[in-house]
Amino acid sequence: MNAPDYPLSHTAADLQAMMAHLTARHGLAQFDAAGFDDFAAAAGDRVILFAEDPVRVPESWDALVVLPELLKLQPGRLAAGLLDVGSARALAPRYGIARFPALLFLRDGGYVGAIEGLRDWGDYAREFAAMPARPVGRAPLALRAESSAGCH
Repeated sequence: MNAPDYPLSHTAADLQAMMAHLTARHGLAQFDAAGFDDFAAAAGDRVILFAEDPVRVPESWDALVVLPELLKLQPGRLAAGLLDVGSARALAPRYGIARFPALLFLRDGGYVGAIEGLRDWGDYAREFAAMPARPVGRAPLALRAESSAGCH
């Protein structure tokens, strides 16, 4: 499955600028596909924001504002990263992410879970708080590929 082939709007550049601001202000990592694997594979619990072009998915702006607030609920518990829009499109299928914005949770490089789309604050906070207690497993796409491989 390939990433959608449509150009980013000029507003996507504004989203990237906001990501740079959050990186400076809150110490969040910011990277593209080339830096993703290194960040994702590092030891510990990680959360990565997958945002989409805000012209297509305006909730991407909201997710940028919500993530630092969610991190305050568990200070120092998770390393957080912001993935650029083009890379998010390309990497989303690897983790079965079908809806943007999404928060991907990893531990020591392994898949823990994802929160897709926006939530009410209480739901977001509850799901976010529960992620570090979940075991490492396989991304949904990996499960589908494995099960269909065994059905030949």
